[in-house]
Amino acid sequence: MKRAGEVVGVAQGMAIVRVPDENHPAIGTRLLEQDLSTAGQVVDVFGPVERPYLSVDTTNGPAALLGARLYSD
Repeated sequence: MKRAGEVVGVAQGMAIVRVPDENHPAIGTRLLEQDLSTAGQVVDVFGPVERPYLSVDTTNGPAALLGARLYSD
């Protein structure tokens, strides 16, 4: 598992994840919470190339994930 980033906000019903570096999961990648439960799927990558953001379609609502660290499998 690789750390995908931390949920820093909610916009248009999606969780916004800040990636720690330029290596980000691809669109369509499933993201997991620390307990290995599915958090959602990456639907968009945006922002600066060095440290982009991910837009994630969540399974249980984005507000529940605020502050959570997510991982890609």
